[in-house]
This record gives sequence, structure tokens and C-alpha cells, in this order.
Amino acid sequence: MTDAIRLSLGPVLYFWARKELLEFYASIIDTDIDIVYIGETVCSKRRALNSKDWIRLAEQLRDAGKEVVLSTLTLIESGSELGMMKRICDNGRFSVEANDLGAVNRLAGKHAFVAGPSLNIYNAGTLKVLAEHGLTRWVAPVELCRKAVSDIQLLRPNGVETEVFVYGRLPLAYSARCFTARAHNLPKDDCRFHCLDYPDGLRLSTQERESFLVLNGIQTQSAKSCNLITEIDSLRVIGVDVLRISPQSQHTQHIIRTFRDRLQDRISLADARSSLSALTPDGSCNGYWHGTSGMHTHIAPGCD
Repeated sequence: MTDAIRLSLGPVLYFWARKELLEFYASIIDTDIDIVYIGETVCSKRRALNSKDWIRLAEQLRDAGKEVVLSTLTLIESGSELGMMKRICDNGRFSVEANDLGAVNRLAGKHAFVAGPSLNIYNAGTLKVLAEHGLTRWVAPVELCRKAVSDIQLLRPNGVETEVFVYGRLPLAYSARCFTARAHNLPKDDCRFHCLDYPDGLRLSTQERESFLVLNGIQTQSAKSCNLITEIDSLRVIGVDVLRISPQSQHTQHIIRTFRDRLQDRISLADARSSLSALTPDGSCNGYWHGTSGMHTHIAPGCD
């Protein structure tokens, strides 16, 4: 069975050491992933790889048959960060995922680009305006429900693909303050790179000791992992083109394989859900897709 839906691997959202990053992407080469987004999107202080390293990595992934997209920072606060964004947008060799409007402005009319989930595209009108300036694919904001995405699909401009975040901790918000540094009673400018201590973010619990959020530098994530493995049929029905998996420090290859097996009907809904549930110690969620609170989980028929 063939399937028009492609799988993408989003940018690594956490701070991993150089060795771990390079080993991770070496392992991705042999996976059945179609599109790989690379680059730092959260904090410019995370410099395990420099610009030349990212380009070399992009070339290796491209040579292995992957479509490679360079991702920009989500929150730009300084001249050096602006310069980094400009260099990525002007690379001239690989397409770019714009994660803020500054990057869109840099790319508009010059290069085709992907709109990252942080651009907050909530209607077809916005999509149309961006398409007129070179947009070729958009990643739906993680809080958009199935109906909202479906409605936008009905008016989607020709030549524009739709990508949906289907697995991983949900990136919920960004701040000028570094929450990981604050958790260690340190200022942002002297964070001592404590994010390296948390390869999947720093878990934040309620007073009842229930996992609630995850702190990832200036980014706040959900503690539960979004998992739309049982929603593939509904994603297919409304014409979604790409399913995004967010990298984890462990089991990413298994997650990719499970989604591919489900896309190819080689695994049942129940077995797919069970396979991924074992990898989410804080539980999974799909509430946003169903138009309810994001942390809720709706069980599809046949998955009990």
C-alpha cells in the first residue's frame, strides 16, 4: 500500500551536546522519514553545532534522500540572533522554516518557505497572504482542532501543503525569561547551560505531584505527549500532507517506525497506540485535535 502522506521530523527542541546531536541524526539517516527540519529554534545560547555544522549535516541528510529544511529561532531578541536568522534565510541551498515574521519578511518574494507552528496561522486568509509571498507549506498551530484545520483546508491556496504536529510534547509558549535558569536560581545570562541536564526538558509538577508542564529554557511545553497515531484516518480525510514527529532523546526511531507502519496499515490502531503509550511516562493527549482541553485524551473506537 502506498500513501501520499509524508512523515517529517521536527527540529530538536532541547539542548543536546554535540556528540549526542550528531549521533542522533546519524541514526535518523536509516529511518523511513521523508522530511527533516534541523537548526536551533528555542535559544541562541545553544551552540553545540555552528552554522557550518548545520549545513554539513543538511548535506548528509539530503544525500541520504531526505528533504531538509533549516529552521529559524522562534523568539529573536538581539542583533546576533537577527544575524543568525538572516544567514539561515539567505543560505541559498536549503528551504527554510520561518518561525517568526522577521524570517518571513526576509524570505518574502525571494525564496519559498515553510511557516512554522509558532507563526499562529488560524485562518485561510492569513494562509493566502503568506502564499502570495512564497509560502509552500504551513505547520498548523498545535492547539488547532480537526474542524479548524479542515475549514482552512477548504480554502487552502493551490500549491500549499499542510503539516500537523502528531507526536511529542506540545510547545505551548515562549518567554524572554529562561525558566530553566530560574529553577536553578540563576539569571538568564548566567544559566550555566543547565538545559543540558534535561534532555527532554525539566518536568514541573503540581502540589499533588502530578506532572503538569515541562520547562525547556524559554519554552514551556506540555508534560503529556501529543499522540495522534489513532487519528491518521481523520488526518487523511481532510487532506493533511505531512505528519510531524518531534524528536525525543530516546525511542525516536521506534516512533517513526510505528507511524509508518500505521500509515501503511501494517499495524492495528490498538497495537499502534499500545506501542507508543509505553514510551510516554507522563501519558499522552489529543484533546486539542478534538476541540477540548489539550491535556485530555479521547480514545478512538477499537483502541480500548
